[in-house]
Amino acid sequence: MLREILTQFQDETIVIDKPVNKKFEITKYLLQHKDQPILFMDVDGWEVIGNLWSTRERISKYLGIKRSELLYFMMKAIDNPRPYKEVSEAEFFKNSTKDFSLKDLPVPHYFPKDGGQYFTSAIYIAKDGDFVNLSYHRTMVRDEKTATVRLVPRHLYAMWKEKAEHGEELDVRIIVGNPIHILLAAATSPQYGVSELSIASAMREMAFGKSLEVVEVNGIPVPVESEFVFEAKILPELDEEGPFVDITGTYDIVREQPVVVFEKMYHVEKPIFHALFSSGYEHYMLMGLPKEPQIYKTVKQVVPRVHGVRLTEGGAMWLHAVVSITKQHDGDGKNAILAAFSGHPSLKHVVVVDEDIDIYDDRDIEWAIATRFQADKDLIIIPKTRGSSLDPSGERGFTTKWGIDATKPLDRKEEFERAKI
Repeated sequence: MLREILTQFQDETIVIDKPVNKKFEITKYLLQHKDQPILFMDVDGWEVIGNLWSTRERISKYLGIKRSELLYFMMKAIDNPRPYKEVSEAEFFKNSTKDFSLKDLPVPHYFPKDGGQYFTSAIYIAKDGDFVNLSYHRTMVRDEKTATVRLVPRHLYAMWKEKAEHGEELDVRIIVGNPIHILLAAATSPQYGVSELSIASAMREMAFGKSLEVVEVNGIPVPVESEFVFEAKILPELDEEGPFVDITGTYDIVREQPVVVFEKMYHVEKPIFHALFSSGYEHYMLMGLPKEPQIYKTVKQVVPRVHGVRLTEGGAMWLHAVVSITKQHDGDGKNAILAAFSGHPSLKHVVVVDEDIDIYDDRDIEWAIATRFQADKDLIIIPKTRGSSLDPSGERGFTTKWGIDATKPLDRKEEFERAKI
């Protein structure tokens, strides 16, 4: 539960005792303390946590690993999903009601031009036969019981589309307030048929020696560690969703999106609502970290020795990456660039460096570019290719991608060695 997790980080956590308005005021605190957890004690009578998972160090500490091991930890879980355990009880069953209003919950209205209050940490759970899908979907509150949900054309969209074409509703469970192994797993993109619950279970086994426990909520399995659980249905009906500030800190457009009806709410005693601040460092981590293993794998296919991958905070952990390799051939740097783009199609800019460069140090990366890169021979430009819809500089989803090979030439590498004592 989040309250137990917070005890591990109580020395870092800022506690706001006074009442805080969920309209814009939460945002001001989260912006002021970008990489520190903030616990709001009174948001319309509810407790709210933000910025909890805003650094790699905090995530790694909770999982009991080093920062440098986080990439391999996630990759192992994605490649080796583990069965989850079904149980009969969960703490959130202690409080259940159909008499609630979304307007009264501590769902923040983050920025002035946002379409309204937004669930940002909401994970949707849907079932198709034996397959259980988990995925994040921002959800804009319309009124007391309904909202509009942004469905990007992936697994949940396909499940909803099949129902909607027959005029049917899709039954879902929506969970808010979860530990990091569930949050990271929900942001992965396994093939259809592989449940993110199994990936979360693998992470939990590796970190804590126990598989993930789930309980059925009217036929759909839900992690027992959830703070809030909602029974809901996604309708065939569409309504406007947006504008909304997404990961780049700019406003995403208004679209016609499915309407979701919230029918029943469950929560633990003294629940803590997770406010995932859009365009904040925590948003970067949860959206970007699961993409690093994908980039690693595709680069590894063309360069045998890959030492690390980092989606950078300056690139919103979505558009810019740094990859560390050991070259065997002089073309390896450029091959790594092209492979990185295939591993994460939203990627716009990648820098490839040697193993002696610290990919978590922006100054070290810039030094490598300054001393090991020549634009006339080490720059790759790919014009007018499919990119991220979240990049405001793109045009209708198309962008120009570019890569920098900041590795040493093999035949002159001794000229590029750093001085040491």
